[in-house]
Amino acid sequence: MLNSAFLHLPAMEPGSVWLVGAGPGDPGLLTLLAAKGLAEADVIVHDALVNEDCLKLARSGAELVYAGKRGGKPSAKQRDISLRLVELARAGKRVLRLKGGDPFVFGRGGEEALMLVEHNIPFRIVPGITAGIGGLAYAGIPVTHRDINHAVTFLTGHDSSGIVPDRIDWDAIGRGSPVIVMYMAMKHIAEISANLIAAGRPPSEPVAFVCNAATGRQQVLETTLGEASAAIAASGLEPPAVVVVGEVVRLRASLDWLGALAGRRLQPDPFRRSGKVLA
Repeated sequence: MLNSAFLHLPAMEPGSVWLVGAGPGDPGLLTLLAAKGLAEADVIVHDALVNEDCLKLARSGAELVYAGKRGGKPSAKQRDISLRLVELARAGKRVLRLKGGDPFVFGRGGEEALMLVEHNIPFRIVPGITAGIGGLAYAGIPVTHRDINHAVTFLTGHDSSGIVPDRIDWDAIGRGSPVIVMYMAMKHIAEISANLIAAGRPPSEPVAFVCNAATGRQQVLETTLGEASAAIAASGLEPPAVVVVGEVVRLRASLDWLGALAGRRLQPDPFRRSGKVLA
């Protein structure tokens, strides 16, 4: 069935690059086009956050090139990664650049695509499920719920220099976005929480940290904005994590479908109760 589904999908061409999103972790969340690319690529240049099970879909003999970038750890420079894609394509390889989540959502896919354009390398974008949506769904937290919010903001917790971006308008976000989803924010959660509280968010507002989302190592910490920094320090949890601020966090008491599979009893009305949960 899977091979027949591939029949009408585009083929990878020698000398081209596909920028592919691997999703938040579970290889079942790969798109058909991503799976087809993995099965055809000569070279797969992959990020640190790509689940190794996704790489098992690579064809026999494909070259796997690690190009992970993790905060605070030795990493390849972005320009070097981009130029490596150009070099491989010019050598006639079918190149698949595999990124965790979606390549255009805090994934630097735009930077790499611009380099390919500069060097006249044909490319294709294969979107993936971003962790800020799919990872939260695996924690039982919807980013939107019509009784709670009609808007959501996605932001990064640090810039290219590793600090909280100074171009974020915390006052505007604090006032205008009922739900805030943050990537790469755990390290700076004390500063971020203080910024949001100063912008008017109540310290009692629910917050959840979803670590290693959509994998067998997933852990979820529920806390509040005022206690987030102390709670994460006490928990011992480590990145990678997606952080969500807003009343949608309370829905996890009813929608934690993975917890239900493990025996958790879900609540029909999540807004009757709230509290801290480490699962």
